[in-house]
Amino acid sequence: MPQTTLDTGLAALGLDLPTRARQTLLDYVALIAKWNQVHNLTAIRDPEKMVTHHLLDSLALLKVIDGPGKRVVDVGTGAGLPGIPLAIARPDWAITLLDSNHKKGVFLQQAVGELGLTNANVVVDRVEAFRPEGGYDYVVSRAFSDVPEFAELSRHLRASGGKLLAMKGVYPYEEVLHLSPDIGTVEVVRLQVPGVDAERHLVSIGAA
Repeated sequence: MPQTTLDTGLAALGLDLPTRARQTLLDYVALIAKWNQVHNLTAIRDPEKMVTHHLLDSLALLKVIDGPGKRVVDVGTGAGLPGIPLAIARPDWAITLLDSNHKKGVFLQQAVGELGLTNANVVVDRVEAFRPEGGYDYVVSRAFSDVPEFAELSRHLRASGGKLLAMKGVYPYEEVLHLSPDIGTVEVVRLQVPGVDAERHLVSIGAA
């Protein structure tokens, strides 16, 4: 059952989320499944697999990044991943969901409203054109582009002391090699995602 899979996975990640947050995460999965029938938000159709490969995969970030009151922008968020799970798990964070696709933007607005996420806002724009006031503590991407392109297009969104975070599968040796020398300090961290039998890595790029 999705709820059992979620509870087991959160325990493995060391995340003690309240009952309401857990239910909101499951409501989010149900919303993706519903919209997926008309809009191709994700190739994954099985709700239980959505829990492992979407929710837990997103929340595994919290093993590496955390702290109170963070400002986060999710670049190329698509169906809201990892931004929406992070917004649910960390209600004191301010999350911007950024995507240039208008249909996905409509879904994101619906999801934010239905799930009651007062700490999340949706922006439909291209990342290079998005010029918000102030920067973000974390500029994160899960499936936007390769690491060098993500870094070049998103670096203006990083606050002083902030980080660019690219979620990847296998260790992206070639992509890291092609990063601009002035992009900042680069660290690659392996993530363990409960229920996902595949490699996961996070490329973390700090200020130069």
